[in-house]
Amino acid sequence: MVVDDSLTVRTVFSRMIENDPALQLATTASNAERAIAILREKPVDVILLDLEMPGMGGLEALPKILETADGAQVLVVSSLTEDGAEHTVAALSMGAADTMLKPRPGGFDNAYRATLLDKIHALGGLDREEAQARSQTRSADLRETAAVARQRHKQPEVIAIGGSTGAIHALNILLRDLPRSFDLPILITQHLPANFIPVFARQVEMVAARPTRIAEDGTEIRRGEIAIATGHGHMVVKRERDRLVARISAVPARSGCLPSVDPMLASLAETTAGHALAVILSGMGRDGVEGAAELVAAGGRVLAQDQASSAVWGMPGAVVSQGIATVALPPEALLKEILDCAGVAAWK
Repeated sequence: MVVDDSLTVRTVFSRMIENDPALQLATTASNAERAIAILREKPVDVILLDLEMPGMGGLEALPKILETADGAQVLVVSSLTEDGAEHTVAALSMGAADTMLKPRPGGFDNAYRATLLDKIHALGGLDREEAQARSQTRSADLRETAAVARQRHKQPEVIAIGGSTGAIHALNILLRDLPRSFDLPILITQHLPANFIPVFARQVEMVAARPTRIAEDGTEIRRGEIAIATGHGHMVVKRERDRLVARISAVPARSGCLPSVDPMLASLAETTAGHALAVILSGMGRDGVEGAAELVAAGGRVLAQDQASSAVWGMPGAVVSQGIATVALPPEALLKEILDCAGVAAWK
């Protein structure tokens, strides 16, 4: 389903979708009110949603759209403006799965089309009930080894979280319920356009109620604080005397992501000698699996979001299928597992 007040945009997106033999254009709508009415009668799998529309804007309509289109994934199409970034990050925190920048006139080229269709394919995914059944079975198998793993792995000094498509909603669930007694430093690498990172950092600070900084080169990693990877390089962690310090790496990651989760986790494996806990949240692709393997080899531990709660089970699915993750759980249960690993009571 394509929801956009621009006839031109609806037409362009519709043609891109209709020219893909694996996709079917269910319907289009020129405003949010019309979209909600259609969704009451017509099931869809993926919704392309413009946030800036007359009348009820996409952001205002999003909760109702998610409720009405039960199980559908929302791909937000946003502008490059500052307001566009604010609204997009807010939408992602509310449950939208991913974002796609709306290009300027003439920007709907083949590269844009390929990226858009890749996102739609990923968000379509498996049947949600089938995914939930598979995830519950796999999670039950992993939980049998979780208690043993906590004893075998090293006590974490740092928590590192990586995610992409659909991860921001899950991340908010983790951060909003962190108890005050939890003061391990938290590192976050989230796939977002670079100009969205400052907005994302402000939102994280508000949700987590603890100091949050963008990890520019030389930023100290401190207890009780959150450090977020910039949008123009990978966050790697070095030890300088008795301090942990973030450094920026421009070395291309094999995943092709910038920033990438792999360099963050690989650097923690070396710098902390495995005294780190990694959490891999929803996302397309396999970013994080190589760094997670290095962390586990050093004595660290990796947790993954389960398939049923993930918008896309690419990244967490990769660490599970490779036998790297010791547990795969929904965000609420992941938080308890994090606190158990850190030896922190689950009270605020």
